[in-house]
Amino acid sequence: MTRRSVLIGTGSALPARVVTNAELADKMDTSDEWIVERTGIRQRYVAGEGESTSTLATGAAKAALAAAGVEGSQIDLIVLATATPDQTFPAVATIVQNNIGAQGCIAFDVAAVCSGFVYAVGVADSMLRTGMAQRALVIGAEVFSRILDWEDRTTCVLFGDGAGAIVLEARESDDANAPGILATRLHADGEHNQLLFVDGGAGTTGTVGKLRMKGREVFRHAVNKLAGVLGEVLDDAGYRNEDIDWLVPHQANARILEATAKKLSMAPEKVVVTVDQHANTSAASVPLALDVAMRDGRIKKGDLVMIEAMGGGFTWGASLLRI
Repeated sequence: MTRRSVLIGTGSALPARVVTNAELADKMDTSDEWIVERTGIRQRYVAGEGESTSTLATGAAKAALAAAGVEGSQIDLIVLATATPDQTFPAVATIVQNNIGAQGCIAFDVAAVCSGFVYAVGVADSMLRTGMAQRALVIGAEVFSRILDWEDRTTCVLFGDGAGAIVLEARESDDANAPGILATRLHADGEHNQLLFVDGGAGTTGTVGKLRMKGREVFRHAVNKLAGVLGEVLDDAGYRNEDIDWLVPHQANARILEATAKKLSMAPEKVVVTVDQHANTSAASVPLALDVAMRDGRIKKGDLVMIEAMGGGFTWGASLLRI
């Protein structure tokens, strides 16, 4: 019998306010055409008063729990990925824990920026398979709008706010085709810190800082690293590119999505794309896209789904799961 982490529910939450490209064009030297052509983004959601990483994470968590048919009190592990926590400490996961009535369970945050959700999935899967927990809530949540330099049109148009969540449950089966997470690979390379970073922090400047990025260099690294880690995961699980039913990538830029799919010889229609509606929501982008595709019926029971992401650090990773 093999113990696997099985996806039993997804959920998401977005701020109330939608900001279109046209609205940004009224405030800075840019245009809808310029943004769409270079990024594929048409709008993004921006958190307002009373909205924070923890409120969005809680909304996504409750939606995922409802989809799974599970109460908060039945969760014994919460792993939350974010680069924009409500406070330096305690972890946002503990706030969500209190909000959903999961007192006493393991709860902590992971920091791997845009790769954070994939990292969190890897951590939760490891803990479920070793028996440390039975049901896990894995969340990616961000309010990147609060660390953007709104005078820098090359970065501020790229990002948005939101949260996505999944519920994983440990199950045992002797069926090789049973649902569950099949393989995960995670990587990091601190050499490239200055290509995508925030210029502040509690332990240095004592300030939050603003996001800084060298987009051309990030693009080049992203396509190569993502194609590489997807190959590693497929090799580990014993599958090939053509076996993948759906690729759910980090929604950074339409060009990166297209280039990665092309490098893998994957048909564009097998790639879940939500960057046009959500922009880059960092750790929230993969679970947001996954929830959209689960709820609209594209992803079905039995499908083989690959999730992948790359973010500041650099960090990158991928995970293959049978729904």
